[in-house]
Amino acid sequence: MTTRILIADDQEDVRNGFRLILDSQPDMTVVGEAADGAEAVELARTLRPDVVIADIRMPRLDGLEVTRLLAGPTAEHPVRVVVVTTFDLDEYVHTALRNGACGFLLKRSGPNLLIEGVRAAMAGDTLIGPQLTVRLLRSLSAPQPAVPEPRTASADPLTAREREIALLVARGLTNAEVGAELFISPGTAKTHVANIQAKLAVRNRVGIATWAWETGLAGRA
Repeated sequence: MTTRILIADDQEDVRNGFRLILDSQPDMTVVGEAADGAEAVELARTLRPDVVIADIRMPRLDGLEVTRLLAGPTAEHPVRVVVVTTFDLDEYVHTALRNGACGFLLKRSGPNLLIEGVRAAMAGDTLIGPQLTVRLLRSLSAPQPAVPEPRTASADPLTAREREIALLVARGLTNAEVGAELFISPGTAKTHVANIQAKLAVRNRVGIATWAWETGLAGRA
């Protein structure tokens, strides 16, 4: 199936560049472009794309509000939104993810990561640019003043293999990279990630990674 994509960015040259990259993929097609946030919301509701690529700083509505309206809990017909921006401020990353974004990438990350971000969104994963991952997860799990109690079985329901995978997810690895690291197939890695999400009652890979930092698993690595 072909993934239908809407690009929202106030710079025409950026939109043109993204279109060239995405249209070059046999399984992707750009169905529309928006030069501001309000137009992006209108086109998304009209065209019903599979994925919206949204910049943050746009006229009329910024990308964070666009994300909330299209992917947030009040969205009538939720759309996958991948935020792609020049600005790597922690506040933007946190707000975008809270508003329902399924990816946060920097424009300087290059075409391959943009393509991976779209594919991850379609697969139900959340892809965060490698430049942001460690800093973001550390900020989500600030040190507590009290000494943490030893983890119990209920606090850590994962098997030894699942803890290995959770640690790699916390480092920002994709399913394919996890598979290569542990000599398992990407499909097996994806199944493990889904099982981990279910056991930890988290929505996505960000939740797994946050758990790894909060419990000290990632910090001890």
